[in-house]
Amino acid sequence: MNGAEIIDGKAYAAGLRARVAAAVPAFRVAAGRAPGLAVVLVGEDPASQVYVRSKHKATVEAGMESFEHRLPATASEMELLDLVERLNADDRVDGILVQLPLPSHIDEKRVIATIDPDKDVDGFHVVNAGRLAVGEAGYVPCTPLGCLMLLKDRLGDLSGLAAVVIGRSNIVGKPMAALLLAENCTVTVAHSRTRDLADVVRRADIVVAAVGRPEMVKGDWIRHGATVIDVGINRVPGAEPGKTRLVGDVAFAEAAAVAGAITPVPGGVGPMTIAVLLRNTLVAAHRRAGVALPEGAIG
Repeated sequence: MNGAEIIDGKAYAAGLRARVAAAVPAFRVAAGRAPGLAVVLVGEDPASQVYVRSKHKATVEAGMESFEHRLPATASEMELLDLVERLNADDRVDGILVQLPLPSHIDEKRVIATIDPDKDVDGFHVVNAGRLAVGEAGYVPCTPLGCLMLLKDRLGDLSGLAAVVIGRSNIVGKPMAALLLAENCTVTVAHSRTRDLADVVRRADIVVAAVGRPEMVKGDWIRHGATVIDVGINRVPGAEPGKTRLVGDVAFAEAAAVAGAITPVPGGVGPMTIAVLLRNTLVAAHRRAGVALPEGAIG
């Protein structure tokens, strides 16, 4: 069907999780405790419940402490802010993740702003966004950092490559662009108002698609030999009535016919997110405890 290399995010994520788990025993000895991740879930959103269970399972498997806090959908904003403040003050907790989306009566920005930036392992706090923008050490959102790991694993040095990021969200697009700039790429951020989007994408050595539109990026948009990272996870009707299937933001078969390498959906970027969350928690634990990270544990 194609000559593109399939970038196996599932395998890379498993390796990263194994490296994180291997570093935990030494941290226990040095700090007298395990790294701790607190996850807060407000309400009963089914997708959020699945994510929280997955994060809890992965945290425990890595040998870390998992602190799970569930609040009803009727919880007030102040109740959630009080819980976050308690977690900020809890020395057992190195990372805090408030599962989004939150109920409509709660201000997500205010909640994220209340998290201690040094425990913000999701990388959403404006302090960490600023640190990333100016090149200081902080925490980067898990999905774009996972994308960068896959790119560097496949391409090595990214210096001088032309990269197009399609999407400008605070969660993926903007931090992805900042990460690629830090790797000395020439970066274009494209979006819904970009003129001649297909022509812009055709100039890229690296394409990162994060727009949330099923199979929007067509094969003839891709430069021959380019590396394509598809962040999209979209559920569309399947071949059988009543069935659905997952597709990315890239028309996979078309793009894979010309790309040099491409991530599949599922099995590409998705598995990286939780693996990088564990990595960020490990880094936070070492920084907070003043313990040096073992070389090779985090990338």
